[in-house]
Amino acid sequence: MEQDKQKAICEIIDASIINFVTGLESRYESEATDPNGVINSKKHNCFIAELGEEFMFYSAFVRSFDSSFGKVLENMGNSIAKLSYIVNGSIDSFLLPEQKQHISNLMSSYEQHIKPEIKHYQEHNFIIPNNVDSFKMTHATDNYFYNPDKKEHYIIELKAGGDLDNKKSRAEKIAMLEEYYLLKNLLQKDSNEKIFIYFATAYNKFGEGKQWKQERVLQFFADNELLIGQNYWNFVCNDPQGFNIVFEQYKKSAEHIKKSLIKIK
Repeated sequence: MEQDKQKAICEIIDASIINFVTGLESRYESEATDPNGVINSKKHNCFIAELGEEFMFYSAFVRSFDSSFGKVLENMGNSIAKLSYIVNGSIDSFLLPEQKQHISNLMSSYEQHIKPEIKHYQEHNFIIPNNVDSFKMTHATDNYFYNPDKKEHYIIELKAGGDLDNKKSRAEKIAMLEEYYLLKNLLQKDSNEKIFIYFATAYNKFGEGKQWKQERVLQFFADNELLIGQNYWNFVCNDPQGFNIVFEQYKKSAEHIKKSLIKIK
């Protein structure tokens, strides 16, 4: 990786963590005397309070931290991606009833244990009517990158927590396929443009380098639709050393969080 790009990535990570810590401290400082604050309210749970202030603090803090830190990782990924891709926030297009029906049929086949493959939607074409006004819609996207050199579009659903609720797997794939067809319809006049969808996690819950095997997700997503852990960060950085660079800097920037934790506690 070029030194300038690596430096920019490290600066993005450090700035993201510092901003996160500043907001974290501000929030908990404002709640310090609030009996209904996230941590103080745990005192009302006599079963938790009985285990001591240390346990009470962490039981309340960690859950709150987890939910907010996931957004930090997502925003960090988008900021890093801007160094290599064009990052978009929404798709304005149209979705045909026939495409919705095709998506529904695919979901039914996957539930009957048909193995998902990208050709199931990439090789399926639809006749576009002259008037599509009634089918127009805007779909917000958390992670939509475009590589103009390769003419490739990437729609990514990132789960910073490392996995996906089993009950939501089907709905997530439906949403991503709808985004796929919205974008395909928008780009219909340019056959050189390619679209890829990915389910991604910020880390591998089974250990980096090990097989990721959340079966309910794999029921709906093909192997080449996955960006798990280090593969996600390599993709975001557009470099095979992306994860190593990101995590090495994170280990340094994490000192800001550790100091803040002591202060908040």
